[in-house]
Amino acid sequence: MRRLLSSFQLRVCFRNCVLAVVTLLPAALTEAQADVSPVDAFVTDLDTVEWGEPGGGNGFPVGVQTVRLGLDAVTGGITYYARFPAGSHFDLHWHTHDEYVAVLQGNVVIVLGAETYTLTAGSYVVIPGAMNHSWDVPPEADVVILVRRGGPADFNFVK
Repeated sequence: MRRLLSSFQLRVCFRNCVLAVVTLLPAALTEAQADVSPVDAFVTDLDTVEWGEPGGGNGFPVGVQTVRLGLDAVTGGITYYARFPAGSHFDLHWHTHDEYVAVLQGNVVIVLGAETYTLTAGSYVVIPGAMNHSWDVPPEADVVILVRRGGPADFNFVK
């Protein structure tokens, strides 16, 4: 026979659960931090990086080049530079994890959901996971962006 808890009993149960989490959390954080190796210092210069071979097609901008800068050992998210050629287009797509982008050179038009924005050098955008977005680079010049992902990279193109 099932018995329902009174609202008082539920409040006491909730309070005890919160106290247990608050009590155990510092130890859990310390253990998690001990498992993570320290990050090595890293310095790079956009003018001297060695770009990968141009790629693209099948939704990706033709001629896109990238340079991987790092991998977050905890989240699996990567950090990289990407250079999109002048006049290129990145088809509408979404990612499972959040994406953080800074425009370093040039201009790009991004569609985020139903909104359109023109980003210039110095612009920063956060693209939430599962948000449809696309990129268009004006024909005047290439654009270079710095991308950090909140988790492993995936590209889910919208048909």
